[in-house]
Amino acid sequence: MPHAAPRRADVQRRTAETQIRVALNLDGTGQSRLHTGIGFLDHMLDQIARHGLIDLEVHCDGDLHIDGHHTVEDIGITLGQALAQAVGDKRGIRRYGHAYVPLDEALSRVVVDFSGRPGLHMEVRFTAAMIGQLDTQLVYEFFQGLVNHAGVTLHIDNLKGVNAHHQCETIFKAFARALRSALECDPRLGDVVPSTKGSL
Repeated sequence: MPHAAPRRADVQRRTAETQIRVALNLDGTGQSRLHTGIGFLDHMLDQIARHGLIDLEVHCDGDLHIDGHHTVEDIGITLGQALAQAVGDKRGIRRYGHAYVPLDEALSRVVVDFSGRPGLHMEVRFTAAMIGQLDTQLVYEFFQGLVNHAGVTLHIDNLKGVNAHHQCETIFKAFARALRSALECDPRLGDVVPSTKGSL
């Protein structure tokens, strides 16, 4: 059941450290155009697009001559802003989503609530400090920026994993699947906001 109104957003964020544009369509087919300057981050954003069935464009010019921190965090912030804009008042969505995703020896669980209340609870012990050019400490910063600006509650748990690439990929794939589930239109709900408060 497609959503009545287009759920799209196009957000630009410019600071002295990064210049970012994020465009997305929540009712897409999983197409992506990505240029962050960090190859592995592009790979992870592609997982969000592909497994979330979100059309996603991300372009970032960041101060990578310093390190990846501002780039990764600010992309999380801008993506969160775009999600909030695109989802609107949340009428008719399922609101909650969860997913378990394995990749070889790794297994992650992600649960999301479009609650309007930002909160991140993340239990991940990466087995390596770097994956390609991505500092694994910055995965937390990415999701913290996202939840703060999307207004979602997000629980991320890596339950098993030896290979850091696999750990990270299961996290992003599970996030994408949970997001897809939460953003689906519920035909039984109709045009109602999924909250006893009447707004989210």
